[in-house]
Amino acid sequence: MLSGRRLDLLDPSPLDIEIEDIAHGLARVARWNGQTTGAHAFSVAQHSVVVEEIVAHIQPDVEPRWRLAALLHDASEYVIGDMISPFKAALGVDYRLFEERLENAIHVRFGLPAKTPPAVKKLIKQADRACAFFEATQLAGFARAEALDFFGAPPAGYDLHIEPQAPAEAQAHYLRRFEVLSEAAGYRSHDQAFDTE
Repeated sequence: MLSGRRLDLLDPSPLDIEIEDIAHGLARVARWNGQTTGAHAFSVAQHSVVVEEIVAHIQPDVEPRWRLAALLHDASEYVIGDMISPFKAALGVDYRLFEERLENAIHVRFGLPAKTPPAVKKLIKQADRACAFFEATQLAGFARAEALDFFGAPPAGYDLHIEPQAPAEAQAHYLRRFEVLSEAAGYRSHDQAFDTE
């Protein structure tokens, strides 16, 4: 990683995970394998910020730690990339276990439970699908009816106009949201998370 960390992908340690590496990587990973319109790809970093926002729209009283979990919902993609769901399914269980181990280490690194509670996971998935609906219709060439078939309708009262950000902008925005949500959740600054003094 650019931070100098060496991450064992088969046995990831929370000690080797840095938010700057995550933000940098996600800002350079394209959603839809880059098959989108616009001057810039729509990054996983920007997508993650939107998903966190949609989670708060759906459930305004959601705890800050679960908003942080929403921001980090695709964080593992900073090292494994963004694979489309059918391809993940084709790879089978081993891929899912690999992804899960990395997600668990990321959560532990930033003060979250290793496993997200099922109700929170469902909320994040709902927000993820809503974001995908907007991405599909605005960036990926889907007709509205087709997107509704694939992703369902976005939550009532929520609208989004997507302007894909340049990588540096998406990275900075992701880091700002991380800092705000970490503080709101009452966690120590990420650079102090493993102090032993």
